Amino acid sequence: MKKKREHGALLHHNGTVTCIEFYGNAHLLSGAEDGLICVWDTKRWECLKSLKAHKGHVTSLSIHPSGKLALSVGTDKTLRTWNLVEGRSSFIKNLKQNAHIVKWSPSGEKYVVVVTNKVDVYKLETASVSGTITTEKRISSVRFITDSVLAIAGDDEIVRLYDCDSQKCLCEFKAHENRIKDIYSFEKEGIQVIVTASSDGYIKLWSLELDKIQDIPSLLCEVNTKARLTCLAVWLDRPSETKENPDKASTSSNVNEDEQPLITRKKKVCWTDDSNKSTEREKPGLPKKQKLEGPRILLDQRAQEPKGRRVSWLGQQGQQPSWEQHKTGARTPRQPLAVCGNVKS
Repeated sequence: MKKKREHGALLHHNGTVTCIEFYGNAHLLSGAEDGLICVWDTKRWECLKSLKAHKGHVTSLSIHPSGKLALSVGTDKTLRTWNLVEGRSSFIKNLKQNAHIVKWSPSGEKYVVVVTNKVDVYKLETASVSGTITTEKRISSVRFITDSVLAIAGDDEIVRLYDCDSQKCLCEFKAHENRIKDIYSFEKEGIQVIVTASSDGYIKLWSLELDKIQDIPSLLCEVNTKARLTCLAVWLDRPSETKENPDKASTSSNVNEDEQPLITRKKKVCWTDDSNKSTEREKPGLPKKQKLEGPRILLDQRAQEPKGRRVSWLGQQGQQPSWEQHKTGARTPRQPLAVCGNVKS
């Protein structure tokens, strides 16, 4: 998100993708109309496991806070519990109607299943319904504010907060002029924030005081996207490690400083190895190129030459004329003689 760069597309499903959910920064689960649930590795963006989840469409899924379990609902009127450690189905519950939303609580001790305008609250220990919340219109989104407070938004402009234990409405307020499509909540600097998106194109942020939960939340800000919104996702910019853990950041900087001399040593070793190779090439026992030997031999021959006329011989390729040939003037066949002139001492 910081670089605003697209990673690519995940092309494994044969139908429209209906739901996705991240678990941390390493894994992603996706469900689609082909009835499959795929587990993705977000580092390499490859499908680790493909589960045949439902006979119909997968309408919603949710991952347990521990990352070991997942819930899914589909158009086959079933609620399925998945063992993500072994990658298999561990429990199947038949429903009377098709559910379109399933959601875990923050602690993972309870979960909710939404069917049209009804919310069933389940306990994990008994896997049975502990209570039911009913609204007048169809529910489009639910969100746990705390482990016991649930925010519900539907096909109207009102957001309602319910107590999951007593199923009583704690607070309700008009958030938009049109029906609400999605809702999200997070905590920032001790303030509980609720984010709502509506078909009227507005995204609004609300401040909620949990101590005074019966009071209507105050509007923090709003933005008009001038678009018909259908869903909402909130990206929270995490603070830097220096602000979160200054001790950890200083430790990492010290480690980097300790590692720098090691890198320098490696470079020095590589430079020493190259110099050793160059010195080995210059050893007298190793063969040398002919063009380096030629001038040295000619200088030695000139030092031994007597005064008078000097001749230059063009012998066969790779051969140098001997001193006897210079002295007697004899030459081999196909060796032309060239007169160079007088040589002074």
